[in-house]
Amino acid sequence: MASVRRFTVRARRIGGWWALDVEGEPGVHSQVRRIDQAEEMARDAIAGVLDIAPDAFEIVVAPEVPAAVRTMVDQATKARSHAAQAQDAAAQLTRDAAQRLVAGGLTVRDAGVLLGVSHQRVAQLTRPTPQLRSASRGARIDLEDKDAVRRAVDE
Repeated sequence: MASVRRFTVRARRIGGWWALDVEGEPGVHSQVRRIDQAEEMARDAIAGVLDIAPDAFEIVVAPEVPAAVRTMVDQATKARSHAAQAQDAAAQLTRDAAQRLVAGGLTVRDAGVLLGVSHQRVAQLTRPTPQLRSASRGARIDLEDKDAVRRAVDE
């Protein structure tokens, strides 16, 4: 299987525009007002100049910004990623703790107070996962398969 061709598009800010230059393709240039338009415009330019289908290649847009700003952008992106991971870990720990507290005999209200969440949230976290069974076959139904769920409910 042939690999998909990849083009790197350098985007430089010039006045109120982003100038787009495709690396390795000296005749392929374009410009856009906003960086979020760069991929589409570069794709059109590459396809038109090189006479290839617009969906036959990948594009990597590389905006050129001052090094200090690039460092700040990279740090912000990394911090958001760490925050998302911490949020996921906190959610799992909260779920596990809520289940243990309620299984240990506490009310959802008491568990909520201990965890710093509402009793309604504790009830959601400790609710058993619903399992539908087909009445005629006794088989489990995949809850992601919406048609199967509909059929099981209609039986």
